[in-house]
Amino acid sequence: MILKNLTSQISSLSSLKIVTSSLVLVGSLTSSAVADDDVSLALIEIHGGLAEIDAGYTWLGGGSNTLLGMINTIDTLVYDDEFSGLVIRLKDSALGVTQVEELGQAMTRFRDSGKKIHIFAEGYNTSDLLLGSFADEMILQQGGYVSFPGLHMEEMYLGDTLSWIGVKAQLVQVGDFKGANETMTRSAPSPAWDQNISSLLDGMYGNIREIIEDGRDMSSRELDRAMEVVWAASGDEAIDVGMIDVQVDLPDLKAYLEDEYNSDVKWVSNPYSVSENSIDFSSPLAVFGAFMAESRPIQIDHPTIAVLHIEGTIIDGDSTTGGMFGGGSSVGSRTIRNAIESILDEDLIEGVVVRVNSPGGSAIASEVMWQGLDRLKAEKPVWVSVGNMAASGGYYVLSAGDKVFVNPSSVVGSIGVVGGKYAMGELYDKAKVRIVERSRGPMSGLFSASTPWDSAQIELMKSEMTQTYDLFTSRVEAGRRGIDLDKTAEGRLFVGSDSIDLNMADEVGGLDDAINALAAEVEVGDFDVVHYPQAPSFEQMILESFGQFIESPQNSIVGLQFESTMRTLLGDQRYLSIVDTLNALSLLRDEKVLLVSPNAIYIK
Repeated sequence: MILKNLTSQISSLSSLKIVTSSLVLVGSLTSSAVADDDVSLALIEIHGGLAEIDAGYTWLGGGSNTLLGMINTIDTLVYDDEFSGLVIRLKDSALGVTQVEELGQAMTRFRDSGKKIHIFAEGYNTSDLLLGSFADEMILQQGGYVSFPGLHMEEMYLGDTLSWIGVKAQLVQVGDFKGANETMTRSAPSPAWDQNISSLLDGMYGNIREIIEDGRDMSSRELDRAMEVVWAASGDEAIDVGMIDVQVDLPDLKAYLEDEYNSDVKWVSNPYSVSENSIDFSSPLAVFGAFMAESRPIQIDHPTIAVLHIEGTIIDGDSTTGGMFGGGSSVGSRTIRNAIESILDEDLIEGVVVRVNSPGGSAIASEVMWQGLDRLKAEKPVWVSVGNMAASGGYYVLSAGDKVFVNPSSVVGSIGVVGGKYAMGELYDKAKVRIVERSRGPMSGLFSASTPWDSAQIELMKSEMTQTYDLFTSRVEAGRRGIDLDKTAEGRLFVGSDSIDLNMADEVGGLDDAINALAAEVEVGDFDVVHYPQAPSFEQMILESFGQFIESPQNSIVGLQFESTMRTLLGDQRYLSIVDTLNALSLLRDEKVLLVSPNAIYIK
């Protein structure tokens, strides 16, 4: 339910005194009867990350463990007079900065209604501190820690490594600031890419500082002093420099809140959300039956705003989930075009918000998606909401929208093209692998895996890529009228807060802002929200996750061991960043021209 569709839900909530919307409930906070004179607080628990759309097992949480589901819960509580405040408990949260920015807007609306928000965590990292900056109070578990070392970025350059093993990466780019080829072709960044990524990092760091300074009422100098302490700080140290407010042992949290509200505090662990689970978890057969059921069909019987998700690397064909538990997912042009046709068939869908979280990928697939959105907006208004990133092919798709919302720290741009191949002839020689090549036709040997291109062939490739770049920029100019490509193209990257003045986007806001604004535009007051593409069934996930294992179990076991090892060595965020980048570059096996942006930014 979005803001304009919330009031009809409140009448059914009058008997509830506290809501828990979570992945894992807090065991020590149990249901109890509530007296009329007791203060009622809502409890939301964030465990791990928040999904952008129901996928895999996220539907088991009733929708509350998606970003939009969590925002809807907070917005619903604004209108529920039973509640005086909100407690958010963080349990090893893994929120992205743009997710924090969107949750922060909902938290601000909650506080503007006169209600308080308290954050409780065993430890605070950067994203936790950002989220806490939107609250009235940050509470740390007694003996916990606070860590805010700043913003760190790592880039990996494999040019020397590939040369050492005998692989010649021949990757050409159109756009001096593109940088997507440099990981594989250089040992250090070019001056243009260094300027590009440094400017982007400055923008992101500035946004982080602004959130903390505003939320904690700090000056820039006070924050600098605090950061010298809280790169790794105890609770007392963090309190002393103003980063958190108080330390409380979890068993004493209830008593602490009762002192603060000067009243008994009560809660129940029964959440209200967009949907609730009907699975009997005590029955293995019921659980198994729910897993094996087909995907829940989308039923539309009310005025509706559709959200179309462009999530992950853009590829030709069907989308992939990246396995049962996420990571390395790709969004396929065929899947998106099928979803668009389904949307067009629904007369009750009044408008569409395209949610983009993508570093790009296939140039062909990006154009196919653009064509589909162009077809869609001839029948229904199409707006865009950018999550973490709409870069390269992601920005290509974005340009089809009528209006674009970005978060302050969204990454947009990378209007440029990269393409090429890996010539492995020297590697084959070192490994004593003998390759016999046979070609027919004047261009048949162009993509030989052994032989590198000569200068004429490189120029031929660049000419082909320039045509793709020209089409890309023409799409952008048509969709973003008045944009100055001299300032925005050739691979340049920008944070969302800087993109508005450059006419790369229209407004700062999250997904719920875009949905509500579009609903107002089409004059729909009471509406539903549906998400496309539809989440895969359990059977589809099993086939996708283990299909290769069934065909070749030994190779799959090795792959799983490699993945486990790399996750352990690199950490989940580094690993997933590398996986997304390699997934995009692996498209060179089938296509020689890509619209892809480096995807190497993560925040600890």
